[in-house]
Amino acid sequence: METTSFDLIEEFHSEDIMSVNHSKLIHRLSVTLDRYTEQYDVLPELELKLNGKPVKPDVSIYPRLPEDWDNDIIFYTQPPIIAIEIQSPKQATTEITTKMNDIYFPAGVQSVWIIIPPLRLVFIQTPDGQKTPYTQGIIQDPVTNIAISFDSIFR
Repeated sequence: METTSFDLIEEFHSEDIMSVNHSKLIHRLSVTLDRYTEQYDVLPELELKLNGKPVKPDVSIYPRLPEDWDNDIIFYTQPPIIAIEIQSPKQATTEITTKMNDIYFPAGVQSVWIIIPPLRLVFIQTPDGQKTPYTQGIIQDPVTNIAISFDSIFR
């Protein structure tokens, strides 16, 4: 009897590499944003297809979505209000800003948070070009008025 062998090759994109700090930040953001669950759904690592392009923000924030436990969606096609991107250890900042300008904003995302862990920087941008950096204090989203303490994610 002849056996068939397969070579398995894993391909990782720089945004797919999950580090300890990256994982901590996704968790802390999700926990901190939990107080907004009456108004918004906070969805970590949701697979999206926006304008036909696959993308996966670290955290997506939507107005409350209807629940349908019988039918699930693998690639959600509606843009979130907020897309949060945490820079991975091997990811270039331009990779995130290109995704923001070429995918998120054209698809209708209203606010993008970019978190750069080594600099302890949270940067919020809206499609009109408004840019707000945070290194302390209260992080305030200009579109939703969601507000979280900088210290709640960078303790």
